[in-house]
Amino acid sequence: MARKKKPEEASAGAPWLNTFADLMNLLLCFFVLLFASSTVDADKYEDIVTSFSSTFSIFNNGGSAIDEGRLISTGISQLNNLDQYYNATGRSNESDSEEAYDLSEAAEEIRKEQEKASQNMYDNISDIAQNEDIGEYVELSIDPNFQYVKISLSGSILFDSGKTDIKTEALPIFSKVGDVLQIYSDYRIEVEGHTDNVPIRNSAYPDNNWLSSARALNAAAYLINEKGLDPKTLSWTGRGEYDPVASNSTESGRAKNRRVEIKIYNNINN
Repeated sequence: MARKKKPEEASAGAPWLNTFADLMNLLLCFFVLLFASSTVDADKYEDIVTSFSSTFSIFNNGGSAIDEGRLISTGISQLNNLDQYYNATGRSNESDSEEAYDLSEAAEEIRKEQEKASQNMYDNISDIAQNEDIGEYVELSIDPNFQYVKISLSGSILFDSGKTDIKTEALPIFSKVGDVLQIYSDYRIEVEGHTDNVPIRNSAYPDNNWLSSARALNAAAYLINEKGLDPKTLSWTGRGEYDPVASNSTESGRAKNRRVEIKIYNNINN
């Protein structure tokens, strides 16, 4: 004989009632919290923050930071210093701009001083050249950056073709140039030898570089030995055919390229 199925016991309630009851409790707590916060009270607010901090781990150093987190990683209180942060940043940028302006202004002042010094040097040398009757033998110029005054002498005046010894008849002229350089003996002075591009036909010197270097050396040696210029401030070099001032396609152009240049640097920022 089949047994009768025992009837199931009645449930205490539907399963959703438990979830609903929890939700109601949470809502009640939330409204109580709102009511408690409706009147701003420092002690109550501090208690609430402490409760949230310990329960949900918020307000602790602002949570995770983005990049270095200048405004986040140090907490919500950093927002109170937001205006100070941006003011400091603005001052830093303004300081950098002012510094760049000061450097630019200083560079302009130096340039003006160089221009003034070079112009005074040029005028003084020009006057001496005219008084000593060597104006027709020398050419004066100021470089575009106002760093030096250049005295240029034609190579044909000082040297015979393919030779490096100063011609005897040119010594009085070069001696007067040395007298000018004595005035600026404390300045940095450079002697440069230059040639045209015609290959040298001389067994003593393999090419124009050697020829121009030997001419510059002999000119510098004369200034040191006869005019007492200091080798510490006097230098010499040969540039060969590589710095022409005129075209080498004509005889007149080649004559201009055969030259000795003496650069006297002003004493501004040198």
